[in-house]
Amino acid sequence: MLKTNAMRIIESAGVTYKAYEWSADDGLDAQTIARQLQQPAERVFKTLVTEAPTQQHGFEHFVFVIPANAELSVKKAARAAKVKDLEMLPLKKLLPLTGYVHGGCSPVGMKKNFAVFIDETAMLFDTFFISGGKIGLTLEMNAEALAKAIGAEFADLTL
Repeated sequence: MLKTNAMRIIESAGVTYKAYEWSADDGLDAQTIARQLQQPAERVFKTLVTEAPTQQHGFEHFVFVIPANAELSVKKAARAAKVKDLEMLPLKKLLPLTGYVHGGCSPVGMKKNFAVFIDETAMLFDTFFISGGKIGLTLEMNAEALAKAIGAEFADLTL
C-alpha cells in the first residue's frame, strides 16, 4: 500500500494508526464504507469542508469531521468556528482548495491548514476511522491523539 500525505503527516506526529483498504464499487458515502469495514457508522467519520463569507478574504474555510450516520448542524458548526454563517463548499472547489477528491477527503494533509473540528462523539471510542486521503483508504486511530497532532478541536456538531 502506498503511503498518502495524510499517513506521512500522522506518522511524523507520532500517532499510531491502522490502514484499511476498501472497494469504491458500492459507493463512496461513509455509511457504505462503515459496512465494508464491518464497523458501526458511529465510529466511521466523514470529512466535510465548509466556507464562510468574510469581508476581507472572500471566504474562510473550515473542516468538520462527523459520524457517517450523522448530519452536520450548520448552526452548531458556525458556533464552533466562531462565524456568523457557514455553507457547504461547492464540490467543484474541493480538489483545487484541499487537494482531495470527493470520497477521499481527509482532515489531515490538505493543501492549506484549515481549522478542523471533530464531533465530540469521537471521544466515546478508543479509536475512530477517517479518510486516509484517497478513495479506498481509511485510517483508524485515537481521536484525541489525532486532534493533538493537527490542532483540531472537539465540539458538538451534529443535528
